[in-house]
Amino acid sequence: MNHLHPVRNVRATPQRSVLISGAGVAGPALAFWLNRYGLAVTVVEKAETLRAGGYPVDVRGTALEVVRRMGLLPQLREAHIELRRLTFLGPEGSEVASINPHVLTGGVAGDLEVPRGDLIRTLHTAVRDDVEFLFNDSIDTLEQSPHKVDVTFRRGDRRTFDMVIGADGLHSRTRGLLFGPEEHFHRYLGHCFAGFTMPNTFGLSHETVVWNTPGRAAALYAVDPHTDLHALLNFAHPEPPPHAFRTPQSPQDLVAAVFADAGWEIPRMVNALRNANDLFFDKVGQIRMPHWSNGRVALVGDAAYAPSFLTGQGTSLALVGAYMLANSLADQGHGSGFAAYEHHTREFVTLNQDQVDKGDATLFPTTLQALKQRNELLRNLNATPPEKGRPAHSALTLPTFT
Repeated sequence: MNHLHPVRNVRATPQRSVLISGAGVAGPALAFWLNRYGLAVTVVEKAETLRAGGYPVDVRGTALEVVRRMGLLPQLREAHIELRRLTFLGPEGSEVASINPHVLTGGVAGDLEVPRGDLIRTLHTAVRDDVEFLFNDSIDTLEQSPHKVDVTFRRGDRRTFDMVIGADGLHSRTRGLLFGPEEHFHRYLGHCFAGFTMPNTFGLSHETVVWNTPGRAAALYAVDPHTDLHALLNFAHPEPPPHAFRTPQSPQDLVAAVFADAGWEIPRMVNALRNANDLFFDKVGQIRMPHWSNGRVALVGDAAYAPSFLTGQGTSLALVGAYMLANSLADQGHGSGFAAYEHHTREFVTLNQDQVDKGDATLFPTTLQALKQRNELLRNLNATPPEKGRPAHSALTLPTFT
């Protein structure tokens, strides 16, 4: 049964039009709520179809209430992955500690962990019949006037919208067009990572294995023994490596060099990385912006406030941010609506972004002393999951539709 709150009465005419750039998590979630409020919504996505890959993602705290209000909680519960064990290994593969994952992440019973592709498909299915989707296209130019936004698309079409929302991720083109270069807002967190999939020849199931030496880490995430593993190779680097993005081969060569003398199963992981067709390499960082809107254009999710995967809160912030932005625009113009969105959401975002300073050292210690301290902490952790998650996860009470 859908427990949906009553919908506000929407204006009969004229119907406000909104273009959303990005069909990941934040984009379809925002489209759902804006459509519910009676706005005409178009979503443009540069990929040819929905992106089905990626690591499993967490939906926690306030974000759980968002998906409940969308009526999607039962479907996502069916897709939930029950991660049962988190094992930390030393340089040669010996076990340091094995713990309940929630003890470390601050998660609680009832939180969701779902394949990212399943979440995106669920969001898209909920709104595809009511919202226009343009795949294999993207915004090329934006021109604002006091009353509209003129958009030129990469494939040549030109259209006019009342508002444009960038939900196009950490490396948002919308942000670049209206707010300036990414480096003005990117907070580098001192690490780089490579993510890819590889065959599960380890017999792992519903668990994550993490290997560490100072400044280097590897992780294998297993959903079940019959599907590929999600693999991660992470390493500390004082400054973003300047040549890592020069060619498609550059990340592979850099990672191979960093892990050249590593033990355990690292050589097999590096070899799998070289043969992977889904390799994703990037810097670990956050987006911190003084403002999330410019005229008739605003940002949501990672485009505005990526918290980094170290917090585990990127998906939850995207869902909550989409809800708050739509709620703020429901019966207000873009100016006051964007201002209300930022006013009521920023503290929640900042609390969750600040979690990175409390968790990155635990996962990726960069010195031998820090690694020893981390291992001692892990051995002494209570094996029982906490009854309450981290306060930041539920720090925002959602406004109710009236």
